Amino acid sequence: MQLDTLIYLKDVPSHPYFFSDLELNCDFNGEDYEYEDEARLVIFPDHYEIPLPNIEELPALVTIACDAVLNAKSPYRRQEPDSWDDEIQVSKHASSLRQLDNGVRIPPSGWKCSKCELRENLWVNLTDGSILCGKWFFDGNGGNGHAVEHYRETNYPLAVKLGTITPDGADVYSFDEEEAVLDPHLAEHLSHFGIDMLQMQKTENGFTESDVSPRISEWEVIQESGLKLKPVYGSGYTGIKNLGNSCYLGTTMQVLFSIPEFQRAYVGNLQRIFDYSPLDPTQDFSTQMAKLGHGLLSGQYSKPPMKSELIEQVMKEEHKHQQKGISLKMFKALTSKGHPEFSSSRQQDAQEFFLHLINQVERNSEGSENPSDVFRFLVEERTQCCQSRMVRYTQRADNIMQLPAPMEAATNKDELIAYEVKRQEAEVSRRAPPPAVRARIPFSACLQAYTEPENVDDFWSSALQAKSAGVKTSRFKSFPEYLVIQIKKFTFGLDWVPKKLDISIDMPDLLDITHLRATGLQPKEEELPDIAPPIVIPDEPKDHLMNNFTDSPEIDESAVMQLTEMGFPLEACRKAVYYTGNMGAEVALNWVIAHMEEPDFAEPLVVSGFNEIDSSSSAAVPAADNQPPEESVAILTSMGFPRYQALQGLKATNNNLERALDWIFTHPDSKEESEVASDIADSEGNANPVSNATADNEPSGPRVRDGPGRYELFAFISHMGTSTMCGRYVCHIKKEGRWVIYNDHKVCLSERPPKDLGYIYYYHRISS
Repeated sequence: MQLDTLIYLKDVPSHPYFFSDLELNCDFNGEDYEYEDEARLVIFPDHYEIPLPNIEELPALVTIACDAVLNAKSPYRRQEPDSWDDEIQVSKHASSLRQLDNGVRIPPSGWKCSKCELRENLWVNLTDGSILCGKWFFDGNGGNGHAVEHYRETNYPLAVKLGTITPDGADVYSFDEEEAVLDPHLAEHLSHFGIDMLQMQKTENGFTESDVSPRISEWEVIQESGLKLKPVYGSGYTGIKNLGNSCYLGTTMQVLFSIPEFQRAYVGNLQRIFDYSPLDPTQDFSTQMAKLGHGLLSGQYSKPPMKSELIEQVMKEEHKHQQKGISLKMFKALTSKGHPEFSSSRQQDAQEFFLHLINQVERNSEGSENPSDVFRFLVEERTQCCQSRMVRYTQRADNIMQLPAPMEAATNKDELIAYEVKRQEAEVSRRAPPPAVRARIPFSACLQAYTEPENVDDFWSSALQAKSAGVKTSRFKSFPEYLVIQIKKFTFGLDWVPKKLDISIDMPDLLDITHLRATGLQPKEEELPDIAPPIVIPDEPKDHLMNNFTDSPEIDESAVMQLTEMGFPLEACRKAVYYTGNMGAEVALNWVIAHMEEPDFAEPLVVSGFNEIDSSSSAAVPAADNQPPEESVAILTSMGFPRYQALQGLKATNNNLERALDWIFTHPDSKEESEVASDIADSEGNANPVSNATADNEPSGPRVRDGPGRYELFAFISHMGTSTMCGRYVCHIKKEGRWVIYNDHKVCLSERPPKDLGYIYYYHRISS
């Protein structure tokens, strides 16, 4: 077997050395064969070969470079040792496990230890359904060991960790065997306590009987199966190999590199990026983006077959020629590094990866063009106190418009009701289910649901100085250059089943959302006073902010659950919700993305004791040395604000994140501290015009590209399957006036683009 590689050795003046022809003389099909490695350095264009090692004929720098190449591992193999786990054995208790018929039903959220009220590292005993905290699990999560104590008292051997249950399994531990184990009957054991693992019983084809009809139908429509699709080749028509559940990544990158700003930032600056790449380009984000963009857009990896190949295929009656596509192994290894989900081989949510990648683009665009600015827009949120009728206006930055799918607005309600009746009858009589009926929802109903007021839980009215009922509405403060719309198709039912709504929405080719432009404070409206809620330390600290050594702080568990359902560690989600002041899952997600590479990302939350709270909150005005927490600063900078503005806003509002955000928007002319110092020096005759000019050019607020709210659809990503944890993604992109389907490595002209079944839609602004 001969493995041909070409690796250019950089910084070797006047020596065009290339490393080639690394021969592995071995037979991988045999057993106990011996083999030898041979390496040679080949000098082009004369193809002069030098055996390696050869210290006498080669310069020292070339010898060092050759040794480094021979000893180096490929970037994706570097992660292989981390992916090997000890083989987990089936528990000896699994087949004969006794379960008590005690009527216990486990809810899908709101868990806590039945003995100490801890809300993390919780385990449910599979014999009696007790929820207790752990202390012994190998991931280091803390607890008081009540699950172990319960085993010693009852000898109930098996427990499952809450938060790890998916259709593919869960973390199961055997107290008797003192190790993690497998439970082949886990679905049955969990269903005893009301937990349905997405109906784990399988038929021979791998699907549950009730899933066959709708799933196959959806797959055929989205992939345009049965149609004679014509392959296309050339620049912009290069496919991507599926590495195994990596289509969420491939479809996202196909869409992004169809956008001129991304093409210009990476492919247009290809030579400059390569010239200034670090010694290890595998760890440089810009280099890998430029490499990927070049692979997709150059056309070098998407060429039509030669006539001789076509004749040979016809003679052999083979299928049409398909391009092989490019591999994203190195790109995936870099962009997913340190992420608990994207670094795995499991299927992921394309929307979550889009936000993850946008965050990486922003972090790696310091001092240069940031192509992700085209997605950013400002949202104005109007919150009204229902009792005083006074209002508060705040703003936040966002990259995606999440559009609800109101099932009650379906135009075929009668069909849906009749189908549900027949389905239930078939289930009772154990007959085959009827053909599925897909709900048809008008796009106008989705827009209407987006604009509907929503109730604000635990709203504190500064006018009443007390909690009151509040309602919130959202509008666009600015319109982005590229509008990304996500249809909220995925839900998490009360029966623990991650569900995907089977819906069809008539997405328009031309979209006008000008009427959603925010109007700001109206003449007859009265603003709520700018007064922060008082810091209350209750008599029983376990209900609110608490001591490090007692109970946990008050945290919005529903927001934590939303984040954990996305695949993030429980402790990281708790910290995100806590440090963002319980402002909701969307704000907490920004914190998660900004901190996921930190070494203590998944460590348990540690909160200051009461003495520290008292000392920090005793003054009504923030002290001069009251340094804002880095977590709050990171959240504001991730929204696009300069660091100095984030610091000033937090200091001016006693580190209240929500009020700091409002302060930044209401003080757009705030100056950087260095600029203020320069102004003082200027009054004394020591001005620094260079620093002043730099500060004057510093943008205030998040960078947005506001314009008209009229758009045209140019791409959409579709999902096939019952949840984001399984299935596949395909994207359709409109190029040169025609729709093209990108299905992994296959790129063809689309005959019937299924625009009504998409999951994420991409629109670009059109001029008036």
